Amino acid sequence: MTELKQQIFQELNSLENAVLGLRSDASASARQTDLEVAILSEQVKNLRAQRVRAVEMIDKTVSILENLKRK
Repeated sequence: MTELKQQIFQELNSLENAVLGLRSDASASARQTDLEVAILSEQVKNLRAQRVRAVEMIDKTVSILENLKRK
């Protein structure tokens, strides 16, 4: 009976260790996902700013070409 109890406690201890490992993995995954979202958000923000700048440059170029065409 004592041996059976000991085996049950060992199994419970192993299960507890496995659960702790899974919780740690889940926490690390959540932090990784948050980091990835932050990086992607920054990249999107930069791309939007670049697109605005590109549109401004295109508009300026078109304006210059129209002025040259009139001369």
